[in-house]
Amino acid sequence: MSVTLYVLRCKRTGKRYVGITNNLPRRLREHASAKTKAGQLLRDLEVVHTEECDRYVTARIRERYLKSGQGREWLDEVERTSWPASGG
Repeated sequence: MSVTLYVLRCKRTGKRYVGITNNLPRRLREHASAKTKAGQLLRDLEVVHTEECDRYVTARIRERYLKSGQGREWLDEVERTSWPASGG
């Protein structure tokens, strides 16, 4: 069974949410409808990163890493290098 690790970002505040699911489209609908705690706290969400994992255990280890200080730094770098520059 494939498991998707995903990172959501609130466009307004910049806060991120890291989660795992076996059905990403369903989970994103749940977040958008505010049926989840993240959906209630973070409005206007966008997917900024996804990873496919073979097993739940692997996804859970990666999720815990991305929620750590080093993982947050890695996500900051991914956002800096993959998003188009803004400004003028």
